[in-house]
Amino acid sequence: MWLALEENLASADERFMEWLRDAHAMEEQSEQMLERTCDRLENYPEVRERFNAHRAVSRRHADTVRQCIGRRGGSPSAIKDTAGKLMAFAQGASGLFVGDEVVKAILATSTFEQMKISSYEILKATARTVGDSETERACEENLREEQQMADWLEDNIAPITQTYLQREEASGVTAKH
Repeated sequence: MWLALEENLASADERFMEWLRDAHAMEEQSEQMLERTCDRLENYPEVRERFNAHRAVSRRHADTVRQCIGRRGGSPSAIKDTAGKLMAFAQGASGLFVGDEVVKAILATSTFEQMKISSYEILKATARTVGDSETERACEENLREEQQMADWLEDNIAPITQTYLQREEASGVTAKH
């Protein structure tokens, strides 16, 4: 019985490290995705400001997760980080080809925030399971900040959409970004 428990804990520890590396890559992707979007949101200063602020939050979260990984004797995955950054580049480039970039950016960011929230919930539960209270606290803090961004997005979807539609119908006004 004890041997089975030890095997499960080892498996949980291994999975935990894998998920921490995923979270690090996720935050690296988030930072780059927000940066690329901010570079083009000329006509939506409130969105640009909020995305820039959350970009700094994503950078801090990546640092926090990196520290959690280091405390557990590991390092971030260069492959996962690179893949996340490539995906962010592709997401950012896709904005060049749509006429409603700001709306698509809100949609993509909102979806990404929900994934980040779920990821931190999973990490918190796993940290509790393996007895890593320091990482559990870090994930709780990251989760709180991700939820704040998700709430802001939810509260602003309608007004941003309405502003976009008004700008699109106005002559000589750029609505896209």
